[in-house]
Amino acid sequence: MSKQFDVIVIGGGPGGYIAAIRAAQLGFNVACIDEWKNAKGGPALGGTCTNVGCIPSKALLQSSEHYEHAGHGFADHGIKVEGLSLDIGKMLARKDQVVKQNNDGITYLFKKNKIASFHGRGSFVKAGDAGYEIKVAGATEETISGKQIIIATGSNARALPGTAFDEENILSNDGALRIGAVPKKLALIGSGVIGLEMGSVWRRLGAEVTVLEALPTFLGGVDEQIAKEAKKAFDKQGLKIELGVKVGEIKSGKKGVSIAWTNAKGEAQTLDVDKLIVSIGRVPNTIGLNAEAVGLKLDERGAITVDDDCKTNLPGVWAIGDVVRGPMLAHKAEEEGVAVAERIAGQHGHVNFNTVPWVIYTHPEIAWVGQTEQQLKAAGRAYKAGTFPFLANGRARALGDTTGMVKFLADATTDEILGVHMVGPQVSELISEAVVAMEFKASSEDIARICHAHPSLSEATKEAALAVDKRTLNF
Repeated sequence: MSKQFDVIVIGGGPGGYIAAIRAAQLGFNVACIDEWKNAKGGPALGGTCTNVGCIPSKALLQSSEHYEHAGHGFADHGIKVEGLSLDIGKMLARKDQVVKQNNDGITYLFKKNKIASFHGRGSFVKAGDAGYEIKVAGATEETISGKQIIIATGSNARALPGTAFDEENILSNDGALRIGAVPKKLALIGSGVIGLEMGSVWRRLGAEVTVLEALPTFLGGVDEQIAKEAKKAFDKQGLKIELGVKVGEIKSGKKGVSIAWTNAKGEAQTLDVDKLIVSIGRVPNTIGLNAEAVGLKLDERGAITVDDDCKTNLPGVWAIGDVVRGPMLAHKAEEEGVAVAERIAGQHGHVNFNTVPWVIYTHPEIAWVGQTEQQLKAAGRAYKAGTFPFLANGRARALGDTTGMVKFLADATTDEILGVHMVGPQVSELISEAVVAMEFKASSEDIARICHAHPSLSEATKEAALAVDKRTLNF
């Protein structure tokens, strides 16, 4: 007889492992199935985010930032660096160690919360009286049963049609994190979050980086004013961004990659590079789930169809994270995981999509929450805007990093905050204040009246709120 569980989570990424922990906290007997492998072939909990996404990319971003500071920024501080050199092997080893620490941390949390961990690919076998039978295909094969199933299988990088990833010359996020030497020339197809972050890493380390973007605008989902400010900074850094392009034939060989493309004027171009990173989005991962065995409904994109509560068309089956509708963000998956575990327990789990923050960890960083100015205009909503530049912020001057601004958008009548947009130093941390404010339906006046520490970058947030009423104090 197969092992019985109250809740089985398929997928151990941010959504899955958090859902498993919350379900265990609520008193359920929980199992989690995950197939990620470490270098030795053992379990590597944490999904794409921990293994080949959020965590390792931030480790490399930090290392490359240190290198750039040492080579270009320290002199302004009176710090002389001679004989600067780069050890890519050690940098990648540090990144791998950071990944392992996160893997090990999740393993510890599973043991602490008495969660049964199964290493392998989970797939549906059939529905039965005890719930659902799930096959675990790993080093050995076994079947377990669960009354409630949470699918958290994430997403995969989208490849260009007719151009598969080889992870040697044509890279997804996975291969982009394992480049063993700084390429002389690097191309990115798509100015997505992952692509821009990886492009930033290798540009700092010395690569000549070209971004080919099909859309006529840069970062179309970002507030237009913020996106323009970011592009000015990237242009100044030497990141070459081509907009409105059409990519043609791509040839990969021993000498690298040759890309045929047409620019916005319709002129044919050829770009020869050492490596190519493809960053054109991600697709829901339902491969091998055997959804048809139980009649699990998928949409035209291959995503699992769910309602507002993450319920699928099957009783007792839920789905969260990248494999369902909504933004493909690790923290969105986590919040859905907690909400689903609480709903299974009869509680009222809740996720507010209007206050999910977004961050792009380039330099300068880009972060936002809520609606953009172009969205408000399209909706015909009357609003007020206020901006404040980091150039006028004392802490930013002391840091030597004054690029960017904070921008508030508030309802013209009620002053409720409708969106906050930032580009500049450490805005990935500053955005949380805006998220909290919007969750509590705060007005821009509320933020303007709150005392912020001086000198701090957060003062730019206060000043932008003051700017909504045209009464900034330091600009």
